[in-house]
Amino acid sequence: MKLNFDQQLVINYKSASQKVRVLTEQWVDNSIFCPNCGQLDIEKYPNNQPVADFYCSNCQEEYELKSKQRAIGTKVLDGAYRTMLKRLTSSNNPNFFLLNYDFLNFSVTDFFVIPKHFFVPEIIEKRKPLALTARRAGWVGCNILLNSIPQTGKIFFVRNKQVEPKEKVLAEWKKTLFLRKEKEMSAKGWLINIMRSIEKLGKREFTLDNVYVFENELSKLYPENKHIKDKIRQQLQILRDKGYLDFVSRGYYRLT
Repeated sequence: MKLNFDQQLVINYKSASQKVRVLTEQWVDNSIFCPNCGQLDIEKYPNNQPVADFYCSNCQEEYELKSKQRAIGTKVLDGAYRTMLKRLTSSNNPNFFLLNYDFLNFSVTDFFVIPKHFFVPEIIEKRKPLALTARRAGWVGCNILLNSIPQTGKIFFVRNKQVEPKEKVLAEWKKTLFLRKEKEMSAKGWLINIMRSIEKLGKREFTLDNVYVFENELSKLYPENKHIKDKIRQQLQILRDKGYLDFVSRGYYRLT
């Protein structure tokens, strides 16, 4: 996989934003395989497609591309808040490609995909309405809170200018596909928050008591639930049944 952009594509463009759009979209179109099926069949939709930017002609997965010159950080600007919330429960909610580029060297720094099954209302932040003096006065946008998504939900193709093995990308994608089968948003949100809690422990093997440390934090997220510890045990059981965790012994777990 080449990480350099084809500069010849933009020799007739003057606008920096147009150059970036053409270069990044062409790079994805030519370089990226579908993380769902592994085929190099990522195709670009015609401009102004309302939902996605790319699709896989083999398995029909859809992808929206977000590109940024600076480090991507903890949140990404997206479109209309209401539209985004509506998309979360729709059948055509796309996966997200995020690309970090070095414009001076015309190259890719980082590139990763967030599978659509990690998108729940909790990771969507409502922005303030545009001022009355703005052209779209009152319009309300949103941010995607990347820090609310587990690291396992950020699957890197390129990390710090290093290309990850294709087999690793496909395995990481497959590992969390069980979330896609969970149609109820609150149930999916619980699983994702437990996955985040486990990651915060920073170790592959852990105990039930280790996860209980997050009881207060989870209580704030789910104030109506008065049985947080019971819920934690339930979610660990589900993650074990889905192959995300191994049950080592009573109260003892290991990430697969």
